[in-house]
Amino acid sequence: MAFKNKRPPKIKPINNFLLLFVLSAFQIITGFIAASCGEKFESKAIIALLCLVATEWVYLVVFYTVFHRRNFELELIAFFLSGVGLVTIGSVYPDSAFKQYFMVLAGLIMFIFMVFLLGHVDLCMKLRLPAAAGAILLLLVNLVIARATNGARNWITIGGVTFQPSELVKIAFIFVGAATLEKIQTSKNIFAFIGFSLACVGSLILIKDFGTALIFFITFLIIAFMTSGDIKTIILAITSAVMGGAIVLKYKSYVMRRFAVYRHVWDYPYDQGLQQTRVLVGIASGGLFGVGIGNGYVRYVYAPVSDSIFGVICEEWGFIFGILLILSFVAIAISALVNSIASRSTFYSIASIAAAGMLLFQCALNVFGITDILPLTGVTIPFVSLGGTSMISCWAVLGFIKASDVRTYNYLGGAKKK
Repeated sequence: MAFKNKRPPKIKPINNFLLLFVLSAFQIITGFIAASCGEKFESKAIIALLCLVATEWVYLVVFYTVFHRRNFELELIAFFLSGVGLVTIGSVYPDSAFKQYFMVLAGLIMFIFMVFLLGHVDLCMKLRLPAAAGAILLLLVNLVIARATNGARNWITIGGVTFQPSELVKIAFIFVGAATLEKIQTSKNIFAFIGFSLACVGSLILIKDFGTALIFFITFLIIAFMTSGDIKTIILAITSAVMGGAIVLKYKSYVMRRFAVYRHVWDYPYDQGLQQTRVLVGIASGGLFGVGIGNGYVRYVYAPVSDSIFGVICEEWGFIFGILLILSFVAIAISALVNSIASRSTFYSIASIAAAGMLLFQCALNVFGITDILPLTGVTIPFVSLGGTSMISCWAVLGFIKASDVRTYNYLGGAKKK
């Protein structure tokens, strides 16, 4: 099914430079506050933030003038989220500010690469098998040499560099799924994707990464929903049930422990429920507008810039700002839906919806988990939480949504609008 005959939706032009100016002013002001919130002025925090601001302007100017692009809504949202994360991390751990900036920069470079790659559908079709093989090989290496962190063997170190293979496999999972099911008329493609999905989810089950396994499972459901046809739907539904059952059986004891605390964190305020009760108290004490950057207490609980960063932001920046943070991911999802209507092929439609679903669900797992609405899984907030491989993965996944926007390739060689 193709969408080439449909007209792109009319979107009112926005002043990208004005929006970036406002965003930059906001980032610089909050950056200075974060650098000044401790006993001494932390120059590392503000310099890292200024580097991010400079990077944002270079990106916008280059792609506006050289490539004549006008659609920067997604990048501005990602810059906003990355900036909030960098300011929060810089205020808690100033020494980690530059590390986070370089990860954002690496993610942006990956985003640019993905957008250019995805502009050539024929090449993507040819790369789906190498991408699938590379992903499975990476997961196999993970199974062999990974070290356990918080119960899950999802980190490997090669040449002094530590990273999470499962984060990189997220990119391949969407890429392979969209490229394989772009021509879903053949049963061969369906079973190929099912086999790849089972290999990915099975590996995550073996390494005991419950949160990421759930993210892959939900992404599989989204991709399956994007397909059509009675037999295909039945096959994919059965496969989904098998995957879900395998996850539940494997993590039965883990889930039971989580559910023992789930909705009962106040029964264990100094034990299993310590992290979540402190976050809930912090969110309540922050009120609508927050207690100010650096003045909160959630920053002193476990994992304040990864698992618990939403609590830090709500307490210090305010509940309203916390809602705005969540709405940013909703805006990304809406953008993906709008883009998919007029995308050039089902490859872009499947990839963009799957990517948006993955980002939105990961955000929901973190926010609802840390606030005891859902069981705590330990996943991070995309673009915001401290992380290297995760940041690169999030920007790369965003590239699928960017590529689905027909405006993106109006001026690029090999994909110009005729």
